[in-house]
Amino acid sequence: MKDDAWGKKKGADIPPGRTFRRADPGTIAAVLFFAFLCALPALSFGHAFPDHSDPRVGATVNSAPAQVRVWFDSALEPAFSTIMVHNAGNIMVDKRDSRVDPSDPTLLVVSLPPLPAGTYRVIWNVVARDGHRTTGDFTFTIK
Repeated sequence: MKDDAWGKKKGADIPPGRTFRRADPGTIAAVLFFAFLCALPALSFGHAFPDHSDPRVGATVNSAPAQVRVWFDSALEPAFSTIMVHNAGNIMVDKRDSRVDPSDPTLLVVSLPPLPAGTYRVIWNVVARDGHRTTGDFTFTIK
């Protein structure tokens, strides 16, 4: 065996018939980055976010709607998902019948009585089927 630059015999620490190679730091970094990217979708798909609503966010409508409906981008857990409507005085004005539509697990609905003109705030609090909670609100105006 030949000596290396430090006077050690090359291959002296390696058992006969086996070869070992150190992993390149760039390769290790690439593998860790790939593992992170694979885990990222699992982290981001855990929450249900609104897709669209009726009335639309910030809309001005001519007459009071009979319901407020919000569709989400994933299925909701009915027992833990609610929606409320408050008037400008922060008083709840909906019929307190918040529910996830049985035929569409992405749709959250609450009924409204006839409402006077004004601005109303919709407040939603939902739990996705995998257990992640999200909350939010938006307003709409009745002319």
